[in-house]
Amino acid sequence: MNFYAINGSPRKKGNTAEVLKKALEGVHSLLPAAGTELVHLYDLDFTGCRSCFACKRKGGASYGRCAVRDGLPPLLEKLADADGIIFGSPIYFMGVSGALRALLERLLFPFIVYDAAYSSLAPKRMPTAFVYTMNITETDMAGFKLPALLSPMETFVARIFSGPEILSVCNTVQFDDYSKYMAERFSETDKKRHREEHFPEVLRHAFAIGVRMAERAGLPA
Repeated sequence: MNFYAINGSPRKKGNTAEVLKKALEGVHSLLPAAGTELVHLYDLDFTGCRSCFACKRKGGASYGRCAVRDGLPPLLEKLADADGIIFGSPIYFMGVSGALRALLERLLFPFIVYDAAYSSLAPKRMPTAFVYTMNITETDMAGFKLPALLSPMETFVARIFSGPEILSVCNTVQFDDYSKYMAERFSETDKKRHREEHFPEVLRHAFAIGVRMAERAGLPA
């Protein structure tokens, strides 16, 4: 069995990566023999969907899969046959990072059939999750209606693979030293205190998501 955590952040040791790593630890705690991999999207050279529609051409060589040959196909092949995927991203301008958006376009669109039911060509169903990390507070997240803005992509993932679990990590620390940046809107002391008080609980939630993913993946189809 193979499980993947997709880091849509350019930071390999930032908040998103740390939470994703803990989720994979949760998977491994229940399924020690399973393969787990943390994938850093910014290491790969790829673009979003190019609207070539080769994945929709009847009888075409690429029907049901992305035809673009860049740095992404090896990962797309792994994900299509995964036993669980955790997508992670910082929130930029009220949405996921450009890298994660591009991956989701390339991964999901080829599986969507343009029939009356919008049925799926995905090889298998699998448990999924989204991890969102953000600088804003939980109050701001609700006020900006961020969950509603993120839900359309979650709905597509649910249709193709399964309904994802959601973990939103708010009020994150962005800089090691806030005095080096124009960030006077924020209190470094308050930010770091919040992290000390709340981030351990976030990691426990991430670990539990990994455990539940492993449990669901082990259930009969």
